[in-house]
Amino acid sequence: MSKLQPSVCIDAVLERLDSEQALSIVFEAGLGAFEFWSWWDKDLDALLAARATYDLEISACCTKFISLVDLATRDNYLAGLNESIAAARRLNCKTLISQVGDSRERVERAEQHRRLVDGLKDAAPDLEAAGITLVIEPLNELVDHAGYYLIRSDEAFEIIDEVGSPNVKVVFDIYHQQISEGHLIHNITTNIDKIGHFHAAGNPGRHELTKGEIHYPAVFEAIQSTDFEGFVGLEYWPVMDPAIGLREVAQWFT
Repeated sequence: MSKLQPSVCIDAVLERLDSEQALSIVFEAGLGAFEFWSWWDKDLDALLAARATYDLEISACCTKFISLVDLATRDNYLAGLNESIAAARRLNCKTLISQVGDSRERVERAEQHRRLVDGLKDAAPDLEAAGITLVIEPLNELVDHAGYYLIRSDEAFEIIDEVGSPNVKVVFDIYHQQISEGHLIHNITTNIDKIGHFHAAGNPGRHELTKGEIHYPAVFEAIQSTDFEGFVGLEYWPVMDPAIGLREVAQWFT
């Protein structure tokens, strides 16, 4: 059975607060983990001190982003990934989130797909040596990310199969994939072995999970019926007091 755990994306839900203030709210809501986007513009000493104060786990952060579908930037991507692996080890963070870049004009889609696979194959040995999992993120192009290359989960899962590393998986963003493709429970449960992390927000609006058309208790119950062990990052922009929204979600996991 799954051991799905909630994690708060402090760069979204608590974006205007410093580390100590944000983590105090996560703790008081009864949640045990948090994540964030960029590590390179944060005071990591302050972040680690606040983490220790509230005894919280860092579930994920992002790698330095440079396109994987642009062949000219692959070396830079790999260099940034190695910096991010070092930061993740300092943070005791086992998951790095990576976007893949916008589609390249006048480059066949099949060629961009191949570049993605080849770049991730190049990245895999360093990830495996460090014991860190890189998760690539499909995003929606209809509302938030026009021009982005990787839109649907089916192509993302194909890429994972072709890379063939246990340390390269998908972050399945439930909000984005509701917009891009729907069929959430089927697509999640039939590919659960390729998923390393989840993100969640209400749709439409990308607000609290209790708002919108996605019935999250059913989605989480489906994930809990699998062997998945990991986190779902609560990555949304609140329209109510953030502490209230977080406590509402925390009740689903008790």
